[in-house]
Amino acid sequence: MTESLKLALPQLAPIWLSREGGLAQVIQTIELAHKSEAGLIAFSESFVPGYPFWLDGTGGAQFDNEMQKSIFAHYADQAVTIEDGHLDGVCAALAAANMACYLGIIERPRDRTGHSLYCSYVYIDASGTIQSVHRKLQPTYEERLVWSPGDGHGLVTHRVGAFTVGGLNCWENWMPLARAALYGQGEDLHIMGWPGNDRNTRDLTPMLAKEGRSYCVSASAIMRPEDVRDDTPFADEIRSALGQMPANGGSCVAAPDGSWVLEPIVGETGLRFCELDPAFVRRERQNFDPAGHYSRPDVTQLTVDRRRQTTTIFKD
Repeated sequence: MTESLKLALPQLAPIWLSREGGLAQVIQTIELAHKSEAGLIAFSESFVPGYPFWLDGTGGAQFDNEMQKSIFAHYADQAVTIEDGHLDGVCAALAAANMACYLGIIERPRDRTGHSLYCSYVYIDASGTIQSVHRKLQPTYEERLVWSPGDGHGLVTHRVGAFTVGGLNCWENWMPLARAALYGQGEDLHIMGWPGNDRNTRDLTPMLAKEGRSYCVSASAIMRPEDVRDDTPFADEIRSALGQMPANGGSCVAAPDGSWVLEPIVGETGLRFCELDPAFVRRERQNFDPAGHYSRPDVTQLTVDRRRQTTTIFKD
C-alpha cells in the first residue's frame, strides 16, 4: 500500500473533570475531522476527563487529607469505565467517520476493583472497535498519587492504511525498552500523548522520529485556570494554585528524517491536519531500520510480558 494517510491533530482544552462533557467534545471533534476526510485522529494523554493538575499546588502528597480525598473521589467518579459502555458513543462516531483514533483516558477498570485509576491510551479502529487499551507503565512524579502503574498488555501495534501505528503516554516515550517493544512490531507511525507542554514535545518529537525512522506525532492539550469548572470540588483553591497556563500545548508532527511536518504551537486551541507519506519511511529505512537490518538479535533481544496483570486467578 502506498497511499498517504491524513492525520487530524486536535489541540484542545478538555472539559475538565467531566466525563460526559469530555466525551461529547471528542465526538464533536471526530465529526469535524471527518469533514476533512481524516483517516486517523490522535487526542492527548488523559483527555477524558483530564490531567490531575491540582496535585502540584494543593498539597497533593498530604496523607489522609480531606481535600485530596474529595478531589480524588470526584476524579474517580468522572473516570472512564470501558466495561460500562462509556466509549460506545465515541466508537459509533468513529465508525460513521471511517476513522481510527488514539484517545487518552483516565480508566477505572473493573478488572482491578473498579476504584483504582490508570492513565490509558485507547486505540479504536475505523470500524469503531476498541483494539487495545494501553495502561501507562509508570506514572511520573506526582501522578503516582492518583494513577496506578500499568502493564505490558497494550504494547501492541495496529495497521492503519499503509502504516503500522503504536502509541505511548507522556514520559513513557523516554523509556527505550517500551519504544523498542513497538519498533520490534514494525511500528513506523508513533503517537505520543502528552498533557501539554512544548518543553516536552519540541526536542523529543524529532529525536524519536529520527531514532525510529518513523513519523512521530505529539498530541497535547491546553489547560488554563478558567478551564476549572465551578462544580469541581475546591474549584477556587485549584484555580489559584494552577498558575497562568500549566499546559500550553506543543502539539506537533515530525517526519522520519526529523524535519517538521507540523511545528509545535503553544497557547492556542485548534484542529490541524497533515498528510503522511509511507514512502518517506522507506527512504529513511534504507540506511537505518532499528528492528530490521540494523539490529543484532543474536546479541541483544527484548522480552515483553503482555499479559494483563491481575491479583486473582479463579479456577471454577
